[in-house]
Amino acid sequence: MERKYYEINEAAARRSKEMMSFDDYREGSATSAYRQEAEQIYQLAEKVADRRPDAAEKAEKLADKYAKLLADYYNTNFRIDQMCPSVMIAGPAKFPMRKKEKQNQAWDRNQEKYKMCKAIEDKIRNLLNGKEVITAGDPEAIEKLKNKLANLEQAQETMKAVNAFYRKYKTLDGCPNLPLEELEKLKISLDINWRADPKPFESYQLTNNNAEIRRVKERIKKLEVAKSQPAYRKEYDGFSVEEDPEAMRIKLIFEEKPSAEVRDVLKKNGFRWSPRANAWQTQLTNNGRYRLERVLKELEAC
Repeated sequence: MERKYYEINEAAARRSKEMMSFDDYREGSATSAYRQEAEQIYQLAEKVADRRPDAAEKAEKLADKYAKLLADYYNTNFRIDQMCPSVMIAGPAKFPMRKKEKQNQAWDRNQEKYKMCKAIEDKIRNLLNGKEVITAGDPEAIEKLKNKLANLEQAQETMKAVNAFYRKYKTLDGCPNLPLEELEKLKISLDINWRADPKPFESYQLTNNNAEIRRVKERIKKLEVAKSQPAYRKEYDGFSVEEDPEAMRIKLIFEEKPSAEVRDVLKKNGFRWSPRANAWQTQLTNNGRYRLERVLKELEAC
């Protein structure tokens, strides 16, 4: 699996250390710390690829997103550190408290990026633990998405029905729309809710579920259109390019095993070797076609 490590501003890291501590800065330590964190996520993504080849591409994209966002978090933190020195460095006399308050607020805002990183890590762990990812190349993708859509629509109707029952009776006792165990959990949530007029299911829950319904409908529509297209194949010197709508893959099929240089070009652009298809392939999407164009240009220059 290709690893992308993004640049860490070592100069800013050094200045950050000087603003916060009397200890000397060890050159390269910020980059090293960042890479260690990112490496753990790439290793997690590799486990997904080994256990679930169908989810390998998604895991790799998530790992790259994590690495990029983590670098941004680090570099932003170093910049924030320089807004105001610690009281230990500056001394208590005429300490700029207003600047420190702004700095603390900036730190809190930047912490949201780290929370987003952890959310990405959770998604990769979900892939590893077998929570189903419906890939475009799955022969049953459309059927699975339609089942998912039906469940989402049923959940929407259930949430609205439970809310309507609660509005009418001001209790969940006797509500026929959910199992008793789930009703009991909702009762506890209502009891500890600080709002003056709580609901069993808040508006944002219905809004988010409705947005997911629209997303799944759009995905079904796009897949149905894509899979209805005829297969496409074009010959090049030593290899051919094939668009396979049924598998939703762009395939590069070589007459002989490509050289290490060519394989590096393919990997760098998101193509993966599939023994089953006997081809280097990526997803059949507009982004996949863009990556194919880059590959063809780079192979022409090889």
